[in-house]
Amino acid sequence: MSAKHPIIAVTGSSGAGTTTVMRTFQHIFRREGFKAAFVEGDAFHRHDRKAMREEMKRQAEAGNHNFSHFGADANLLAELEALFRDYGARGTGKVRRYLHDDAEAAPFKQEPGTFTPWTDLPEGSDLLFYEGLHGAAQADGVDVGRHADLLVGVVPTINLEWIQKLHRDKAVRGYSQEAVVDTILRRMPDYVNYIVPQFARTHVNFQRVPVVDTSNPFIARDIPTVDESLLVIRFANPKGIDFPYLLSMLHDSFMSRPNTIVCPGGKMGLAMQLVFTPMILRLMDVRRRAHEDFRVPQHA
Repeated sequence: MSAKHPIIAVTGSSGAGTTTVMRTFQHIFRREGFKAAFVEGDAFHRHDRKAMREEMKRQAEAGNHNFSHFGADANLLAELEALFRDYGARGTGKVRRYLHDDAEAAPFKQEPGTFTPWTDLPEGSDLLFYEGLHGAAQADGVDVGRHADLLVGVVPTINLEWIQKLHRDKAVRGYSQEAVVDTILRRMPDYVNYIVPQFARTHVNFQRVPVVDTSNPFIARDIPTVDESLLVIRFANPKGIDFPYLLSMLHDSFMSRPNTIVCPGGKMGLAMQLVFTPMILRLMDVRRRAHEDFRVPQHA
């Protein structure tokens, strides 16, 4: 954690909706005039698309049928922690990009599914924003989350998460239903061991809970809409949270526990704006004061 170079990390599994959260933060940064360095978690996968397929085949032949991007062995968690540590200390660090499709790959004249070379983050950013699978991960002596100033979990109920992944992977990526189900099953041990534990370390969790029948996610014809959902917002430390204000702004909301607000799912964007804007402003005020203190001449 760093006063001069704050880090915000949003973590959630594939299909959880972390990209939607990222857009909300982008709106806040733009409105408040903060320059963020954006980092995608996919950039810290160990293997590119082709090499990952080959490694999965090797792992399966060796008896490991659960090798997945959720696990530590398929990711460069030490390098991710180094980025967080270096950014907190100096405001920079080594990053690269994972090129998902033709549109992303074309400017780099590379194939989709490959990585760009490692480079230093541009200087002059106000904060680092990470969105991906492992923002609060711990594994084999690596602790990524300890360097972050604000950790956010995005956690739909598991059946909703599966529905979202099924629809996205079939519609956008062209996968068959059987292939998506195989992926869900293969990575379940890593989901339990590496993804779920992070949500006990986050400062705020946003969990969308559908209020329609999702008992069999594999036959769901539609993704439950936000208006067919409730949003559960859990604060790890409720001290300093203005719950009366949040309840007054988020109509039809209520508190289910002393640290938990439940509101209509359609209010998710507004809720994030209301919750995170003061948190970001506090981080940036601490940053401003830290830089001012650094510039003040020190007298003996």
